[in-house]
Amino acid sequence: MIVGEALWVSTGVVALAEMGDKTQLLALLLAARFRRPWPIVAGIVAATVVNHALAGAVGAWLASAVSPAVLRWGLGLSFLAMAGWMLIPDKVDEDEVRIPPRWGVFGATLVAFFLAEMADKTQIATVALTIHYAAPVLVVAGTTLGMLLADVPAVFVGDRLARRIPMKVVHAIAAAVFAVLGVVTLLGVGERLGF
Repeated sequence: MIVGEALWVSTGVVALAEMGDKTQLLALLLAARFRRPWPIVAGIVAATVVNHALAGAVGAWLASAVSPAVLRWGLGLSFLAMAGWMLIPDKVDEDEVRIPPRWGVFGATLVAFFLAEMADKTQIATVALTIHYAAPVLVVAGTTLGMLLADVPAVFVGDRLARRIPMKVVHAIAAAVFAVLGVVTLLGVGERLGF
């Protein structure tokens, strides 16, 4: 594996996958509701680090507990499923940010983001990328960075930026990346190239 590939691929894939994703929409909603960007950003960072660290741990455990042949097929099919999932638009409900006001902006963001990210595309991608690269720390750092690249601007510039980005094109690119990862994994090309 090229040093840093796990970090940069994880960052790029998740940044693309996050565009128009439920948690990016949640960031827009939280910014509109609370109008306090820094506690929202802090809540996003904390929730993402914890959520993706858990996903990375699950990926590392699966990599050690499952035979390589089963792992390759499962991982390849998971990447292909992620490619299809990328083409389905996400929505966020107002109910997802109904957090007790006593928790404050940071607490509301932390809880809302953590819950929204459970079994979400980016969490599942973190598990799959951790298995693929066998570098949990780099993958978690990359997926966290990817989330922040997509969600933090949404907090500051909000809806104005979201309307200018062609989400269908971004989702198609992310789907293509996941599809390529799936095919490469299923064919075992990475093993033959020394990745």
